[in-house]
Amino acid sequence: MALLFKPHPLLFFLATCFLSLATQGKAAQDPNNSISFSFPLTSLRFSRDNVQTLYRSLVSTKPNSTVQPRPSSYNYKTTFKYSMALIVALPIGTPPQTQQMVLDTGSQLSWIQCHKKVARKPPPPPTSFDPSLSSSFSVLPCTHPLCKPRIPDFTLPTSCDQNRLCHYSYFYADGTLAEGNLVREKFTFSRSQSTPPLILGCATDTSEDKGILGMNLGRLSFASQAKISKFSYCVPTRRTQPGFSPTGSFYLGENPSSRGFQYVNLMIFPESGARPNMDPLAYTLPMQGIRIGAKKLPIPTSVFRPDAGGSGQTMIDSGSEFTYLVDDAYNKVREEVVRLVGPRIKKGYVYGGVADMCFDGNPIEIGRLIGDMVLEFEKGVEITVEKERVLADVEGGVHCLGIGRSSMLGAASNIIGNFHQQNLWVEYDLVNRRVGFGKADCSRAA
Repeated sequence: MALLFKPHPLLFFLATCFLSLATQGKAAQDPNNSISFSFPLTSLRFSRDNVQTLYRSLVSTKPNSTVQPRPSSYNYKTTFKYSMALIVALPIGTPPQTQQMVLDTGSQLSWIQCHKKVARKPPPPPTSFDPSLSSSFSVLPCTHPLCKPRIPDFTLPTSCDQNRLCHYSYFYADGTLAEGNLVREKFTFSRSQSTPPLILGCATDTSEDKGILGMNLGRLSFASQAKISKFSYCVPTRRTQPGFSPTGSFYLGENPSSRGFQYVNLMIFPESGARPNMDPLAYTLPMQGIRIGAKKLPIPTSVFRPDAGGSGQTMIDSGSEFTYLVDDAYNKVREEVVRLVGPRIKKGYVYGGVADMCFDGNPIEIGRLIGDMVLEFEKGVEITVEKERVLADVEGGVHCLGIGRSSMLGAASNIIGNFHQQNLWVEYDLVNRRVGFGKADCSRAA
Protein backbone atom coordinates (compact mmCIF):
# COMPACT_ATOMS: atom_id res chain seq x y z
CA MET A 1 0.00 0.00 0.00
CA ALA A 2 1.38 3.36 -0.84
CA LEU A 3 1.22 5.13 2.47
CA LEU A 4 3.05 8.40 2.86
CA PHE A 5 2.96 11.02 5.52
CA LYS A 6 0.72 13.44 3.67
CA PRO A 7 0.37 11.30 0.53
CA HIS A 8 -0.32 12.78 -2.86
CA PRO A 9 -3.89 12.14 -4.11
CA LEU A 10 -2.52 9.40 -6.34
CA LEU A 11 -1.60 7.56 -3.19
CA PHE A 12 -5.10 8.00 -1.85
CA PHE A 13 -5.91 5.52 -4.55
CA LEU A 14 -3.66 3.05 -2.80
CA ALA A 15 -4.82 4.02 0.64
CA THR A 16 -8.54 3.85 0.03
CA CYS A 17 -9.17 1.40 -2.80
CA PHE A 18 -10.47 -2.01 -1.97
CA LEU A 19 -8.35 -4.26 -4.11
CA SER A 20 -9.20 -7.79 -2.96
CA LEU A 21 -9.54 -9.23 -6.45
CA ALA A 22 -7.95 -12.57 -5.83
CA THR A 23 -11.14 -14.53 -5.49
CA GLN A 24 -12.18 -13.68 -9.04
CA GLY A 25 -10.54 -14.73 -12.29
CA LYS A 26 -7.38 -16.69 -12.89
CA ALA A 27 -4.04 -15.66 -14.32
CA ALA A 28 -2.55 -17.70 -17.12
CA GLN A 29 -0.23 -20.35 -15.76
CA ASP A 30 1.72 -21.52 -18.77
CA PRO A 31 5.21 -22.31 -17.37
CA ASN A 32 6.78 -21.27 -20.67
CA ASN A 33 5.56 -17.73 -20.22
CA SER A 34 7.79 -17.11 -17.21
CA ILE A 35 9.70 -13.86 -17.66
CA SER A 36 11.42 -11.10 -15.76
CA PHE A 37 11.98 -7.49 -16.63
CA SER A 38 13.57 -4.32 -15.32
CA PHE A 39 12.30 -0.79 -15.68
CA PRO A 40 13.60 2.74 -15.15
CA LEU A 41 12.39 4.06 -11.80
CA THR A 42 12.21 7.57 -10.49
CA SER A 43 10.79 8.96 -7.33
CA LEU A 44 8.74 12.02 -6.48
CA ARG A 45 8.44 13.99 -3.28
CA PHE A 46 4.95 15.35 -2.88
CA SER A 47 4.17 18.69 -1.27
CA ARG A 48 2.28 18.87 2.00
CA ASP A 49 -0.34 21.20 0.63
CA ASN A 50 -2.10 18.72 -1.64
CA VAL A 51 -2.00 15.54 0.38
CA GLN A 52 -3.50 13.71 3.34
CA THR A 53 -2.57 10.61 5.28
CA LEU A 54 -4.81 7.58 5.16
CA TYR A 55 -4.60 3.84 5.44
CA ARG A 56 -6.06 1.70 2.71
CA SER A 57 -8.51 -0.82 4.08
CA LEU A 58 -8.43 -4.27 2.59
CA VAL A 59 -11.07 -6.96 2.93
CA SER A 60 -9.67 -10.41 3.58
CA THR A 61 -9.54 -12.93 0.77
CA LYS A 62 -8.58 -16.57 0.88
CA PRO A 63 -4.85 -17.28 1.10
CA ASN A 64 -5.10 -19.75 -1.77
CA SER A 65 -5.89 -16.83 -4.07
CA THR A 66 -2.17 -16.19 -4.46
CA VAL A 67 -0.17 -17.60 -7.34
CA GLN A 68 3.10 -19.51 -7.32
CA PRO A 69 5.19 -17.87 -10.06
CA ARG A 70 7.45 -19.94 -12.28
CA PRO A 71 11.19 -19.20 -12.44
CA SER A 72 12.07 -16.31 -14.71
CA SER A 73 14.02 -16.74 -17.91
CA TYR A 74 15.55 -13.27 -18.14
CA ASN A 75 17.11 -10.81 -15.74
CA TYR A 76 17.16 -7.06 -16.05
CA LYS A 77 18.49 -4.21 -13.97
CA THR A 78 17.99 -0.48 -14.03
CA THR A 79 18.39 2.57 -11.81
CA PHE A 80 15.88 4.87 -10.19
CA LYS A 81 15.76 8.20 -8.42
CA TYR A 82 14.52 8.20 -4.85
CA SER A 83 13.13 10.86 -2.58
CA MET A 84 9.77 9.61 -1.34
CA ALA A 85 7.70 7.37 -3.65
CA LEU A 86 9.33 5.07 -6.18
CA ILE A 87 8.08 5.73 -9.70
CA VAL A 88 8.76 3.14 -12.38
CA ALA A 89 8.69 3.98 -16.08
CA LEU A 90 7.04 1.11 -17.94
CA PRO A 91 6.70 0.44 -21.69
CA ILE A 92 3.07 -0.55 -22.15
CA GLY A 93 1.24 -1.49 -25.34
CA THR A 94 2.20 -2.29 -28.93
CA PRO A 95 4.14 -0.25 -29.86
CA PRO A 96 5.04 0.65 -26.27
CA GLN A 97 4.10 3.92 -24.61
CA THR A 98 6.10 4.80 -21.52
CA GLN A 99 3.93 5.12 -18.44
CA GLN A 100 4.80 6.31 -14.93
CA MET A 101 3.61 3.97 -12.17
CA VAL A 102 4.18 3.80 -8.42
CA LEU A 103 6.01 0.60 -7.49
CA ASP A 104 3.83 -0.76 -4.71
CA THR A 105 4.29 -4.12 -2.99
CA GLY A 106 1.14 -3.42 -1.00
CA SER A 107 -1.25 -3.29 -3.98
CA GLN A 108 -2.67 -5.90 -6.32
CA LEU A 109 -4.44 -4.28 -9.27
CA SER A 110 -2.19 -2.24 -11.54
CA TRP A 111 -3.63 0.96 -12.94
CA ILE A 112 -2.62 3.41 -15.66
CA GLN A 113 -3.84 6.86 -16.68
CA CYS A 114 -5.58 6.53 -20.03
CA HIS A 115 -6.20 9.26 -22.57
CA LYS A 116 -9.86 9.90 -23.28
CA LYS A 117 -10.74 11.12 -26.79
CA VAL A 118 -13.09 13.84 -25.63
CA ALA A 119 -12.65 17.45 -24.60
CA ARG A 120 -11.80 17.52 -20.93
CA LYS A 121 -10.90 20.07 -18.27
CA PRO A 122 -8.19 19.80 -17.24
CA PRO A 123 -6.87 18.20 -20.45
CA PRO A 124 -5.31 14.75 -20.11
CA PRO A 125 -1.62 14.80 -19.21
CA PRO A 126 0.71 14.39 -22.18
CA THR A 127 2.09 11.18 -20.68
CA SER A 128 -1.27 9.42 -20.47
CA PHE A 129 -1.75 6.15 -22.33
CA ASP A 130 -3.58 6.36 -25.67
CA PRO A 131 -5.37 3.02 -26.24
CA SER A 132 -6.05 3.84 -29.91
CA LEU A 133 -2.32 3.65 -30.64
CA SER A 134 -1.88 0.12 -29.31
CA SER A 135 -2.74 -3.00 -31.31
CA SER A 136 -2.68 -5.21 -28.19
CA PHE A 137 -5.19 -3.19 -26.13
CA SER A 138 -8.63 -4.64 -25.32
CA VAL A 139 -11.37 -3.80 -22.83
CA LEU A 140 -13.01 -6.38 -20.57
CA PRO A 141 -16.69 -6.92 -21.41
CA CYS A 142 -19.46 -6.98 -18.82
CA THR A 143 -19.55 -10.76 -19.12
CA HIS A 144 -16.04 -11.12 -17.67
CA PRO A 145 -16.01 -12.74 -14.17
CA LEU A 146 -14.30 -9.70 -12.65
CA CYS A 147 -17.27 -7.60 -13.69
CA LYS A 148 -19.74 -10.02 -12.15
CA PRO A 149 -18.84 -10.45 -8.48
CA ARG A 150 -20.19 -13.65 -7.01
CA ILE A 151 -19.55 -12.98 -3.32
CA PRO A 152 -20.93 -10.26 -1.02
CA ASP A 153 -17.54 -8.87 0.07
CA PHE A 154 -16.07 -8.55 -3.43
CA THR A 155 -14.52 -5.14 -3.03
CA LEU A 156 -13.78 -3.85 -6.52
CA PRO A 157 -16.71 -1.58 -7.40
CA THR A 158 -17.57 -2.63 -10.95
CA SER A 159 -20.55 -2.11 -13.18
CA CYS A 160 -21.61 -2.45 -16.79
CA ASP A 161 -21.29 0.83 -18.67
CA GLN A 162 -23.40 2.05 -21.60
CA ASN A 163 -21.06 0.31 -24.03
CA ARG A 164 -21.43 -3.04 -22.23
CA LEU A 165 -17.84 -2.77 -20.97
CA CYS A 166 -16.59 -3.46 -17.46
CA HIS A 167 -16.46 -0.14 -15.62
CA TYR A 168 -14.82 0.47 -12.24
CA SER A 169 -14.75 3.45 -9.90
CA TYR A 170 -12.64 4.33 -6.89
CA PHE A 171 -13.21 7.14 -4.44
CA TYR A 172 -10.25 8.97 -2.98
CA ALA A 173 -10.31 9.89 0.70
CA ASP A 174 -10.81 13.54 -0.22
CA GLY A 175 -13.89 12.66 -2.28
CA THR A 176 -12.17 12.71 -5.67
CA LEU A 177 -13.35 10.00 -8.04
CA ALA A 178 -11.07 7.93 -10.27
CA GLU A 179 -12.80 5.69 -12.74
CA GLY A 180 -12.41 3.91 -16.05
CA ASN A 181 -12.48 0.44 -17.54
CA LEU A 182 -10.81 -2.83 -16.71
CA VAL A 183 -8.65 -3.73 -19.69
CA ARG A 184 -6.03 -6.14 -20.96
CA GLU A 185 -2.71 -4.85 -22.22
CA LYS A 186 0.85 -6.04 -22.77
CA PHE A 187 4.01 -4.72 -21.23
CA THR A 188 6.22 -4.59 -24.33
CA PHE A 189 9.90 -4.30 -23.51
CA SER A 190 11.42 -5.19 -26.86
CA ARG A 191 10.50 -6.98 -30.05
CA SER A 192 11.34 -10.30 -28.45
CA GLN A 193 10.21 -9.65 -24.86
CA SER A 194 6.71 -8.85 -23.74
CA THR A 195 4.19 -10.11 -21.26
CA PRO A 196 0.90 -11.69 -22.29
CA PRO A 197 -2.05 -9.30 -22.04
CA LEU A 198 -2.51 -8.48 -18.34
CA ILE A 199 -5.57 -7.14 -16.55
CA LEU A 200 -5.16 -3.47 -15.64
CA GLY A 201 -7.26 -0.52 -14.66
CA CYS A 202 -7.47 2.16 -17.36
CA ALA A 203 -8.54 5.38 -15.66
CA THR A 204 -10.06 8.10 -17.83
CA ASP A 205 -11.58 10.39 -15.20
CA THR A 206 -8.89 11.48 -12.81
CA SER A 207 -6.42 14.35 -12.70
CA GLU A 208 -3.53 12.04 -11.88
CA ASP A 209 -0.85 11.33 -14.45
CA LYS A 210 0.76 8.36 -12.70
CA GLY A 211 -0.60 4.91 -12.08
CA ILE A 212 0.11 1.97 -9.80
CA LEU A 213 2.25 -1.12 -10.37
CA GLY A 214 0.68 -3.67 -8.02
CA MET A 215 3.28 -6.17 -6.80
CA ASN A 216 1.67 -8.00 -3.88
CA LEU A 217 0.89 -11.73 -3.64
CA GLY A 218 -2.52 -11.46 -5.28
CA ARG A 219 -3.41 -13.37 -8.42
CA LEU A 220 -3.96 -10.14 -10.37
CA SER A 221 -0.75 -8.37 -9.34
CA PHE A 222 1.78 -7.63 -12.06
CA ALA A 223 4.25 -10.06 -10.46
CA SER A 224 1.70 -12.90 -10.49
CA GLN A 225 0.21 -12.27 -13.93
CA ALA A 226 3.66 -11.85 -15.54
CA LYS A 227 5.02 -14.83 -13.54
CA ILE A 228 7.93 -12.92 -12.05
CA SER A 229 9.85 -15.23 -9.73
CA LYS A 230 11.61 -12.53 -7.72
CA PHE A 231 12.35 -8.84 -7.70
CA SER A 232 14.50 -6.55 -5.59
CA TYR A 233 15.38 -2.92 -5.04
CA CYS A 234 18.05 -0.96 -3.20
CA VAL A 235 16.85 2.36 -1.77
CA PRO A 236 19.65 4.92 -1.32
CA THR A 237 19.86 7.37 1.54
CA ARG A 238 17.47 10.22 0.94
CA ARG A 239 18.92 13.69 0.63
CA THR A 240 17.19 17.01 1.16
CA GLN A 241 19.38 19.17 -1.10
CA PRO A 242 17.27 21.01 -3.69
CA GLY A 243 17.58 19.49 -7.15
CA PHE A 244 19.37 16.36 -5.95
CA SER A 245 17.86 12.87 -6.00
CA PRO A 246 20.04 9.88 -5.09
CA THR A 247 20.08 6.90 -7.43
CA GLY A 248 19.22 3.33 -6.46
CA SER A 249 18.86 0.01 -8.27
CA PHE A 250 15.96 -2.20 -9.24
CA TYR A 251 15.92 -5.79 -10.49
CA LEU A 252 13.24 -8.06 -11.83
CA GLY A 253 14.73 -11.53 -11.77
CA GLU A 254 18.02 -12.74 -10.30
CA ASN A 255 20.12 -10.29 -8.29
CA PRO A 256 23.87 -11.09 -8.40
CA SER A 257 24.21 -9.71 -4.86
CA SER A 258 21.71 -12.17 -3.38
CA ARG A 259 24.37 -14.59 -2.14
CA GLY A 260 25.00 -12.21 0.74
CA PHE A 261 21.34 -11.71 1.65
CA GLN A 262 19.76 -12.89 4.89
CA TYR A 263 16.32 -14.34 4.36
CA VAL A 264 13.25 -14.52 6.53
CA ASN A 265 10.27 -16.66 5.56
CA LEU A 266 6.95 -15.02 4.89
CA MET A 267 4.21 -15.88 7.35
CA ILE A 268 1.67 -18.24 5.81
CA PHE A 269 -1.82 -18.44 7.24
CA PRO A 270 -4.36 -21.29 7.20
CA GLU A 271 -7.21 -21.03 4.75
CA SER A 272 -9.88 -21.53 7.38
CA GLY A 273 -11.07 -18.71 9.61
CA ALA A 274 -11.88 -15.14 8.63
CA ARG A 275 -9.51 -12.38 9.80
CA PRO A 276 -11.23 -9.09 9.05
CA ASN A 277 -8.21 -6.93 9.97
CA MET A 278 -5.70 -8.84 7.87
CA ASP A 279 -4.45 -8.34 4.33
CA PRO A 280 -3.63 -11.93 3.29
CA LEU A 281 -1.98 -10.72 0.07
CA ALA A 282 0.64 -8.57 1.82
CA TYR A 283 4.26 -9.61 2.46
CA THR A 284 3.87 -10.50 6.15
CA LEU A 285 7.08 -10.86 8.16
CA PRO A 286 7.70 -12.57 11.52
CA MET A 287 8.93 -9.51 13.39
CA GLN A 288 10.26 -10.17 16.89
CA GLY A 289 11.04 -6.80 18.47
CA ILE A 290 12.69 -3.38 18.39
CA ARG A 291 15.95 -2.10 19.85
CA ILE A 292 16.88 1.54 20.30
CA GLY A 293 20.55 1.98 20.99
CA ALA A 294 21.58 -0.98 23.15
CA LYS A 295 18.15 -1.31 24.76
CA LYS A 296 15.65 -3.98 23.76
CA LEU A 297 12.22 -2.44 24.19
CA PRO A 298 9.76 -4.39 26.37
CA ILE A 299 7.34 -5.21 23.56
CA PRO A 300 5.87 -8.74 23.47
CA THR A 301 6.44 -10.58 20.19
CA SER A 302 2.67 -11.08 19.97
CA VAL A 303 2.31 -7.34 19.25
CA PHE A 304 3.94 -7.94 15.86
CA ARG A 305 1.90 -11.03 14.99
CA PRO A 306 -1.69 -11.20 13.77
CA ASP A 307 -4.24 -12.21 16.38
CA ALA A 308 -7.42 -14.14 15.70
CA GLY A 309 -8.90 -11.13 13.92
CA GLY A 310 -5.73 -10.26 11.99
CA SER A 311 -4.70 -7.26 14.11
CA GLY A 312 -0.94 -6.96 14.63
CA GLN A 313 0.10 -8.19 11.20
CA THR A 314 3.56 -6.85 10.24
CA MET A 315 4.05 -6.18 6.53
CA ILE A 316 6.84 -4.71 4.43
CA ASP A 317 5.68 -2.23 1.83
CA SER A 318 7.58 -0.33 -0.87
CA GLY A 319 4.62 1.99 -1.38
CA SER A 320 4.61 3.33 2.18
CA GLU A 321 7.19 5.99 2.91
CA PHE A 322 7.31 5.80 6.70
CA THR A 323 6.81 2.96 9.18
CA TYR A 324 3.62 2.58 11.19
CA LEU A 325 3.26 0.73 14.50
CA VAL A 326 0.25 -0.42 16.49
CA ASP A 327 -0.28 1.39 19.78
CA ASP A 328 1.42 -1.19 22.03
CA ALA A 329 4.62 -0.90 20.01
CA TYR A 330 4.40 2.83 19.22
CA ASN A 331 3.93 3.73 22.87
CA LYS A 332 7.06 1.83 23.94
CA VAL A 333 9.12 3.46 21.19
CA ARG A 334 7.84 6.88 22.23
CA GLU A 335 8.57 6.22 25.90
CA GLU A 336 12.19 5.46 25.06
CA VAL A 337 12.54 8.46 22.76
CA VAL A 338 11.08 10.70 25.48
CA ARG A 339 13.57 9.25 27.97
CA LEU A 340 16.46 9.98 25.62
CA VAL A 341 15.49 13.32 24.10
CA GLY A 342 12.19 14.29 25.71
CA PRO A 343 12.96 18.01 26.27
CA ARG A 344 13.77 18.40 22.58
CA ILE A 345 10.45 17.07 21.25
CA LYS A 346 8.36 19.71 19.48
CA LYS A 347 5.44 20.10 21.86
CA GLY A 348 1.93 20.01 20.46
CA TYR A 349 3.16 19.04 17.00
CA VAL A 350 1.75 15.98 15.23
CA TYR A 351 2.86 15.49 11.66
CA GLY A 352 0.23 14.13 9.31
CA GLY A 353 -2.01 13.42 12.28
CA VAL A 354 -0.03 10.26 13.09
CA ALA A 355 3.53 11.15 14.18
CA ASP A 356 4.35 13.08 17.34
CA MET A 357 8.08 12.32 17.75
CA CYS A 358 9.27 15.44 15.95
CA PHE A 359 12.01 17.99 16.60
CA ASP A 360 13.14 21.50 15.71
CA GLY A 361 16.78 21.03 16.70
CA ASN A 362 19.87 19.74 14.92
CA PRO A 363 18.87 16.33 13.46
CA ILE A 364 22.42 14.96 13.59
CA GLU A 365 22.78 15.78 17.26
CA ILE A 366 19.32 14.42 18.11
CA GLY A 367 19.99 11.27 16.09
CA ARG A 368 23.17 10.64 18.06
CA LEU A 369 21.26 10.94 21.32
CA ILE A 370 18.62 8.47 20.12
CA GLY A 371 21.09 5.98 18.63
CA ASP A 372 20.57 3.23 16.07
CA MET A 373 17.15 1.65 15.72
CA VAL A 374 16.96 -2.07 14.95
CA LEU A 375 13.95 -4.07 13.75
CA GLU A 376 14.37 -7.71 14.76
CA PHE A 377 13.01 -10.72 12.86
CA GLU A 378 13.22 -14.48 13.12
CA LYS A 379 16.51 -16.29 12.39
CA GLY A 380 18.49 -13.32 13.71
CA VAL A 381 17.67 -11.19 10.66
CA GLU A 382 17.69 -7.48 11.41
CA ILE A 383 17.05 -4.14 9.73
CA THR A 384 19.35 -1.53 11.24
CA VAL A 385 18.45 2.13 10.86
CA GLU A 386 21.63 4.05 11.68
CA LYS A 387 21.36 7.03 14.01
CA GLU A 388 22.36 9.36 11.16
CA ARG A 389 19.09 8.59 9.36
CA VAL A 390 16.54 7.86 12.06
CA LEU A 391 15.03 11.30 11.50
CA ALA A 392 13.24 12.47 8.36
CA ASP A 393 13.04 16.07 7.19
CA VAL A 394 9.30 16.63 6.89
CA GLU A 395 8.84 20.38 6.51
CA GLY A 396 10.28 23.75 7.46
CA GLY A 397 13.28 22.36 9.29
CA VAL A 398 11.16 19.98 11.36
CA HIS A 399 12.45 16.40 11.59
CA CYS A 400 10.42 13.38 12.72
CA LEU A 401 11.40 9.87 13.72
CA GLY A 402 9.71 8.50 10.60
CA ILE A 403 7.30 6.32 12.56
CA GLY A 404 3.56 6.89 12.71
CA ARG A 405 0.80 5.51 14.89
CA SER A 406 -1.24 2.95 12.93
CA SER A 407 -4.41 3.53 14.93
CA MET A 408 -4.54 7.13 13.73
CA LEU A 409 -4.86 5.73 10.22
CA GLY A 410 -7.63 3.39 11.24
CA ALA A 411 -5.18 0.52 10.77
CA ALA A 412 -4.51 -2.49 12.97
CA SER A 413 -1.20 -3.45 11.32
CA ASN A 414 2.50 -2.71 11.57
CA ILE A 415 3.90 -1.45 8.25
CA ILE A 416 7.60 -1.19 7.42
CA GLY A 417 7.95 1.65 4.93
CA ASN A 418 10.70 2.44 2.43
CA PHE A 419 12.20 5.12 4.70
CA HIS A 420 13.41 2.28 6.93
CA GLN A 421 14.65 0.29 3.94
CA GLN A 422 17.39 2.75 2.96
CA ASN A 423 20.85 1.36 2.16
CA LEU A 424 19.38 -2.10 2.04
CA TRP A 425 18.75 -4.60 -0.70
CA VAL A 426 15.22 -5.95 -0.28
CA GLU A 427 14.42 -9.03 -2.35
CA TYR A 428 10.95 -10.53 -2.70
CA ASP A 429 11.45 -14.21 -3.54
CA LEU A 430 7.99 -15.27 -4.69
CA VAL A 431 8.85 -18.89 -5.45
CA ASN A 432 10.33 -19.63 -2.03
CA ARG A 433 7.96 -17.30 -0.18
CA ARG A 434 10.64 -15.32 1.59
CA VAL A 435 12.12 -11.83 1.78
CA GLY A 436 15.87 -11.21 1.76
CA PHE A 437 17.87 -8.29 3.13
CA GLY A 438 21.41 -7.25 2.34
CA LYS A 439 23.26 -4.18 3.60
CA ALA A 440 24.59 -1.99 0.80
CA ASP A 441 25.61 1.49 -0.15
CA CYS A 442 22.64 1.83 -2.47
CA SER A 443 23.99 4.97 -4.12
CA ARG A 444 26.90 2.82 -5.35
CA ALA A 445 24.90 -0.35 -6.02
CA ALA A 446 23.37 1.11 -9.18
